[in-house]
Amino acid sequence: MKATLSAIPFENDGDDTLLVRLRAAPRPGTRLFWLGQAGFVIETAGRRLVIDPYLSDSLAEKYRNKPFSHERLMPPPVQADALGTVDLVLVTHHHTDHMDAQTLQPLLRAAPQSRLVVPAASTTLALERGDVESNRLLPIDAGETIEPFPHLRITATPAAHETRDLDENGRHRFLGYLVESDNDCRIWHSGDCVPFEGLAETVAALSPTVALLPVNGRKKELSAQGIAGNFTVEEAIALARATVAQAMIAHHYGMFAFNTARPEDIDRAAETAPLTVMRAELGTCYACG
Repeated sequence: MKATLSAIPFENDGDDTLLVRLRAAPRPGTRLFWLGQAGFVIETAGRRLVIDPYLSDSLAEKYRNKPFSHERLMPPPVQADALGTVDLVLVTHHHTDHMDAQTLQPLLRAAPQSRLVVPAASTTLALERGDVESNRLLPIDAGETIEPFPHLRITATPAAHETRDLDENGRHRFLGYLVESDNDCRIWHSGDCVPFEGLAETVAALSPTVALLPVNGRKKELSAQGIAGNFTVEEAIALARATVAQAMIAHHYGMFAFNTARPEDIDRAAETAPLTVMRAELGTCYACG
């Protein structure tokens, strides 16, 4: 039986805020909540996972009075220490809007039972930014699968942001993750990525149900300043279709004015897409089942 993806605004589902949802235990099935940028809460197999959360304003502080302002265009939908019972935190790569010390430290302190999945290439940096003991880390490299809990598997896929960077030991600095439990919904988060040869075939072999893909695109003037880009919305839709995913959620927009995509452009592309495409929105529960 094929899984389906539905978007349910909180006000139509009895809950007014994300905070209300997070104070309760995860419900049966698979659900997702967007945190802005590339961040999501994923509830599946009775566990709560958080991937790439950026819930501070640390980049605005870092880049104040510099050419590209990193002031947030949207406030955090929840504070980092209010994410409830978090079992697993996944980080796709080392950039601060994905591996943010001001988010990870309060999150991990508030959830002392949680563990942190990180690229093996960024283990040292993750220990520093997360301020955690090494036994809470779960390092992983592309092609590897871990089972942090019964009935829950994480498989790492390679990513190119905008290049496929390896460390001195040949380990990938940029990853995506397939989150799989014993139901009909498999969530693939590509991490920050651009198209590259072999990606679609690698992911198709994992049979994702829903693809979470960044759609802010890339610009030469930003790349020249060391600010790497991502898929365009058209590239993301083509990739999702090639991986045989049944649905896609477009994200990584609306956070920084200099590096975003227009919501109307995402919506326009979604209207003619050959699969279900939804634009990530705050205040919405995405239910897969």
